[in-house]
Amino acid sequence: MTSSMYCAGETFSKTFDFNVENVKYFATLTGDSSPLHHDDQFARQSRFGGLIVSGTQYSALMMGMVGSYLTERGSGLGLEFNFEFRKAVLANDTVTARWAISEVAPEPKLGGEVVTLYGELRNSKGELCVKASSKSLILPADSM
Repeated sequence: MTSSMYCAGETFSKTFDFNVENVKYFATLTGDSSPLHHDDQFARQSRFGGLIVSGTQYSALMMGMVGSYLTERGSGLGLEFNFEFRKAVLANDTVTARWAISEVAPEPKLGGEVVTLYGELRNSKGELCVKASSKSLILPADSM
């Protein structure tokens, strides 16, 4: 690659609404049977005071954001993701996920560039719920 399609400092974000129905449905689809995602009464009596969103749900949405953004200008493959869950996300809340590109480095061994990103997810109160990082390989158009 002669010049990068991406630059350090680029950011992108998306807002997600988690209603009770989609929280229960997604947890069921992924096999997460925790009563914190399914049993309203159990969850109300927990330290969270209500149903919480499965970490698999919002981490999958955050991963999808990266894949979608990085393939707008070329071909890409996810190499790694890391999520640090800091605060539970409550059902019926709206959250915002943000990602920023921190580095773009040539990777001749893999035939492209590695894009490193850092992300976060915040609830409607602005509280940090998730810290994330990611690395993806971006390939030249003629290599796919």
